[in-house]
Amino acid sequence: MSVSLQKGQKVSLSKENVGLANVLVGLGWDEVQQKRGFFAPKPQPIDCDASALLLQNGHLLGKEDIVYFGNLRHKSGTIQHMGDNLTGAGEGDDEQILVDLSKVPAQYDRIVIVVTIYQAMQRNQHFGMIQNAFIRLVDGRNNTEMCRYNLTDSYAGATAMIFGEIYRHNGEWKFNAIGQGTNDPGLGELANRYR
Repeated sequence: MSVSLQKGQKVSLSKENVGLANVLVGLGWDEVQQKRGFFAPKPQPIDCDASALLLQNGHLLGKEDIVYFGNLRHKSGTIQHMGDNLTGAGEGDDEQILVDLSKVPAQYDRIVIVVTIYQAMQRNQHFGMIQNAFIRLVDGRNNTEMCRYNLTDSYAGATAMIFGEIYRHNGEWKFNAIGQGTNDPGLGELANRYR
């Protein structure tokens, strides 16, 4: 049974799901249909990109610990990005990241899931133009959704978003629903927050 989370709420993943190993992190969003004049040019589609930052003691130590469309697999083989969706069109997850919690090297204590808008500044795009955004965690053994966090705040002006984090606490894996918008123009700047 899936748990519906609120902003800032934490939930144990491994306590309720004994033997949990493979987790699918599904992220989704829809573009708000913009009103435009008859002769106005058609706006560019909003290209949201999901990424995973692997932290050691709360810090990102190198760019090799960022899993995103330009680095689809972590060097440990335990985290894999399933590919870039350029438009967010369609139902369900727009992008997915697979995590093998049972094999994440011990030095990594936190996996932060973020979403950025490709060329947000140049295209004058922000998360206020996005609706129905969510992050969900699915048990890979039986494809059962364990928890879901629907982002409901207004994020007008935010060009990047920290959706949530999977973290280790006392030998147990937990998830924290964050939903924090930032004004970082891209993934590099957002990643620098964790250095």
